[in-house]
Amino acid sequence: MDSPDSESTLPSRIASLVHAHFDGLPPRSKPTVYPDGSREWIPMAGIVVVKGENTPSEKLSCVTVTTGAKCLPASQIPKCKGLVLHDWHAEILALRAFNHWLLSECHVVLAKERQRGASSAADTAGGTPSPFIRWKHTVRSTTPTRSSTIAWPPFELQPDIRIYMYCTCAPCGDASMELCMAAQDDPSPWETTTPESQAQGPDPSPETDLLDGRGYFSRLGIVRRKPARADAEATRSKSCSDKLALHQVSSLLSYETSLLVAPTDNAYIAGYILPEEEISRAGCARCFSETGRMKPLKGRFWPESHTPGSDTPHYGYRLRPFEILSVPTELVHALWTFRKPKPMPELGLPPLQPAPRKSKPGNVSAVWTAAPSLPLPLEGHVVAENGAKALPVLRGSKTGLYETIINGVKQGNRAASVTPRGASALSRAKLWAFVRDTVLLCFASGDAAEGGDAASLLLQEESLLRLVNAYSYENFKKEPVALTVSVKARKDAVRDTKEALKGWVPNEGDEDWGLDVLIDTKKRKR
Repeated sequence: MDSPDSESTLPSRIASLVHAHFDGLPPRSKPTVYPDGSREWIPMAGIVVVKGENTPSEKLSCVTVTTGAKCLPASQIPKCKGLVLHDWHAEILALRAFNHWLLSECHVVLAKERQRGASSAADTAGGTPSPFIRWKHTVRSTTPTRSSTIAWPPFELQPDIRIYMYCTCAPCGDASMELCMAAQDDPSPWETTTPESQAQGPDPSPETDLLDGRGYFSRLGIVRRKPARADAEATRSKSCSDKLALHQVSSLLSYETSLLVAPTDNAYIAGYILPEEEISRAGCARCFSETGRMKPLKGRFWPESHTPGSDTPHYGYRLRPFEILSVPTELVHALWTFRKPKPMPELGLPPLQPAPRKSKPGNVSAVWTAAPSLPLPLEGHVVAENGAKALPVLRGSKTGLYETIINGVKQGNRAASVTPRGASALSRAKLWAFVRDTVLLCFASGDAAEGGDAASLLLQEESLLRLVNAYSYENFKKEPVALTVSVKARKDAVRDTKEALKGWVPNEGDEDWGLDVLIDTKKRKR
């Protein structure tokens, strides 16, 4: 839906639209407000798709709203079995939620195609009825270049859309180090302790270079882990700054979504929107720009044999830095009451007046996505336990997914003993199952037009079927059992980017499981 304030700047309209959607969420998805008026704080992120930007028909669609500020310690990762989220910082949830929304869009388009059957395949020659995606083959050149002859996925984003991310606070990690320094009474670098066994060893573990999110201010332009309390167990989840920097090369498309949607120029974040007071221009330039730590990646393309400049759309990966856009601080303060309080000087209190409650981050995370643009088919994974019954509509937008997350699983469940029903739709296992179901939807339609529509092109790519039916997550993603050209291009782009960022330590231990983890052996209580 459109923002009512059409006279304001685009970043302000996007921010207002995201806030309006958050305000409509039920109280159980929001931070706690205490009787004394104090409240928990939480970062929020949202992704807005702008269609027809700067045209009379311009339309803003809020497709994801998420909140969160926590992640799992490294010791818990091997226990997840694909059912527990590793990282539920707001920005990371927003990225995963966006991909769930995009997979939903692909799913319903394919379902509609299947319902129509091959007899009406010609009707889709001009594209799909979706305002967000279209069949990639509809814009093929009659003189294809190498890029167009590669078996890229069947869908691409509609060319008239641009994607923006809005966050209420700066991302943790390198982009916000100057802000962290400025917020300290003593801006000296924090001391971090190194385990004695590592300190004495001849070859320190690479993990010693993965610094805490707020430690060693003097070391800039490096990969950091998520920040945490000094007494908290260490995590290997990389900071939001580092993950966003990686997405400037790998695009907004996750591994799962990239199997169905080709990487085009507009599959990247066009603008990253923050409150004015949350922007360090020096930090953002160092962290994200092609003159900062991303410089070694400038001018590179994946697959490497590809060269742009043809008349056909450019499919492939390269560094596409997003623009840093600002929203007036006063506007954000008026819209967002759950921001983290700024440090205040200690003032003397009257003898009988209790000290104010210390503000702390909320432990409840919200996940909301818009419904697909087409009516949902009455079948399949898309409609299964998506939370839409509890929240059918949010600020005029139909709900596609609504969840409340605590400790990486849906509220009311325990991460230590989570069942498939308790796993978030954004978990590794659920997203893998989702893309598998979507691919199988094509293969189930045996009467697809031969060589005509995108579904038949997908049918010809047998390696994709092998991939989604892999025995384990390791064979599905980490070491793919079928390495298509498009999968290899993405894998190479991600590997080279991590090497350029320096100090990227894998968060390993949650790969040795298959989709049988989604078989629920416990009977539902009546």
